[in-house]
Amino acid sequence: MAKLIVNGKEIDVPPEYTLLQACETAGAEIPRFCFHERLSIPGNCRMCLVELVGSPKPVASCAWAVRDCRPGPKGEPPEVRTRSPMVRKAREGVMEFLLINHPLDCPICDQGGECDLQDQSMAYGIDGSRFRENKRAVEDKYLGALVKTSMNRCIQCTRCVRFSAEIAGVPELGATGRGEDMEITSYLQEAMTSELQGNVVDLCPVGALTSKPYAFAARPWELNKTESVDVMDALGSAIRIDTRGREVMRILPRTNDDINEEWISDKTRHVVDGLRTQRLDQPYVRDNGRLRPVSWNEAFKVIAQKLARANPKRVGAIVGDLAAVEEVFALKDLMTRLGVGNLDCRQDGSALDPKWGRASYLFNATIAGIEAADALLIVGSNPRREAAVLNARIRKRWRTSNFPIGLIGPKVDLTYTYDYLGAGPETLADIARHSFADAMRQAERPLLLVGAAAFARPDGAAIAALAAKAAVDLGAVKEGWNGYSVLHSAASRVGALDLGFVPGEGGLNARQMAASGTLDVVFLLGVDELEIAPGAFSIYIGSNGDRGAMRADAILPGAAYPEKSAIYVNTEGRVQMATRASFPPGEAREDWAILRALSDVLGKRLPYDSLAALRQALFKAYPHFQRLGQIAPGDPADVHKLAQHRPGTTERAPFRSSVEDFYFTNAIARCSAVMAECSAIAAGRVAMTAAE
Repeated sequence: MAKLIVNGKEIDVPPEYTLLQACETAGAEIPRFCFHERLSIPGNCRMCLVELVGSPKPVASCAWAVRDCRPGPKGEPPEVRTRSPMVRKAREGVMEFLLINHPLDCPICDQGGECDLQDQSMAYGIDGSRFRENKRAVEDKYLGALVKTSMNRCIQCTRCVRFSAEIAGVPELGATGRGEDMEITSYLQEAMTSELQGNVVDLCPVGALTSKPYAFAARPWELNKTESVDVMDALGSAIRIDTRGREVMRILPRTNDDINEEWISDKTRHVVDGLRTQRLDQPYVRDNGRLRPVSWNEAFKVIAQKLARANPKRVGAIVGDLAAVEEVFALKDLMTRLGVGNLDCRQDGSALDPKWGRASYLFNATIAGIEAADALLIVGSNPRREAAVLNARIRKRWRTSNFPIGLIGPKVDLTYTYDYLGAGPETLADIARHSFADAMRQAERPLLLVGAAAFARPDGAAIAALAAKAAVDLGAVKEGWNGYSVLHSAASRVGALDLGFVPGEGGLNARQMAASGTLDVVFLLGVDELEIAPGAFSIYIGSNGDRGAMRADAILPGAAYPEKSAIYVNTEGRVQMATRASFPPGEAREDWAILRALSDVLGKRLPYDSLAALRQALFKAYPHFQRLGQIAPGDPADVHKLAQHRPGTTERAPFRSSVEDFYFTNAIARCSAVMAECSAIAAGRVAMTAAE
């Protein structure tokens, strides 16, 4: 530790700290524009100037390390002042320079009320300027469907450039020119293609980069802010949902170093308009091939009549990718009371089974544990598409130091270099003899990441056994470290597997239930990714009119994820609570409440009349769900047992990713016009450059 005196207060800090970090440790506030804790240090805005006693001029505290400070003439610790006349004059001068060319259009700027330049000019600026020259004019740049530019406001802090190159790994932004002619732009003004590009809007300290879909929609002081979790993938990123009245206006990230740090994917951020489009707001029943609106009572009576004539062995229930724990628990409870054993939460046909043990389907190394790993083997996954924020975490670890990465599966751009080992199961079976295996064995904490699609093949059980065997043979499962990690892409999957929502003895799985002639009645809880063959009477409970609703014979309108208080379990097994930010439209209701009301009509009344009572029953049956924010770890012995299974032979078909189109992975996203435009740009169906 090094001693330092900050504003007369002596502190001990690590010598690798910068003066900015040391000053903030001492409780001093240091303004900044270019500096960001998760980006490299450019030292180009000079707003963080402080006085280092003995230095002839102020120093940039973000770029000056504590170890570079000289002691005083008598050996006393270096002294830093953050409120001296020298510092005040320097900051006023810097702010005066920054505002020379700023257009001062705060009344029409979307950053108004959340602008670092506004706040710091009030706190550290002066009320006048000595400059009378004409302001520069900079042409706005086209960056795609998500980021709106107003480059007259740009102060060249380069946060957006550094984020694109360092965090996202897609260096699409750069600077041209020098001095006041410097401009931030993309190459030939093409659309940005990173799945994390929306984060540059949060990073921009002025209004140069703002959200294009949110432009001129609301002011921050009009909005109610609710902390929640994301369900667009299985990471459970921490988000903040901003609403005005009953309408969700925007979604922003919250800091959670264990999961998403402070980033979210573009799908998470911009799926908002999908929450307003094609919403199911009243029950429907299909008559003579056409859906007609009905009352809740009539819809329940039709369902009751169908169930009364059906044998429980020919009734089934399937859970979709966005379902919360409470509604899955209620659906399982209702099906159990009806004597139904055909249950499945794996609409993709995954072979993962709770009877293998919880460690067989968790991301056991944890998301934050990626930074502790020292070798990585990716099997049957494209983490850039399946979990963009997790991919950024892998890239962060890759940039830090030597981190060998191997890939078995589709050869794609993951934003970091890797050794391509092969495309299919035969490579996984022979991995112990591959040269990359030596890097895994030599690593202290090797990590084996297996994508969800690897288990969704006809030979999924054999692949699971092969992956577990590879993890054991390569030393990824050892005392104090379990590197066998499954990357799910469905937010509901781990919670439903924890509840045991899989076929009972002699029950049918999702693929079998979807086949023609196997069922008479099937409940679909937000199931939109599975094609149900004609014949069975399908009851769809969901929020948006997508594939499931189009096929359904009865539609019961449910609540979308911002419209309910619900528990989700992410891919690493972390239990999280999503908070209600708005209310469902029209006659739509929360999914568990629909099932509770239906149970009355069916004569199989569920014993809870409130969400609190339901959770009490849930926690009694499954205690780990009440430990919010915590992970109930799996037993590494489960991986060893799975490695010893011999479920059959594997196919020669190559692995593929579970996500074909990043922007269209669920019903809400497919109802979003913004996601449709992003998908078209990514697929090359529209021009990536601005229209002339």
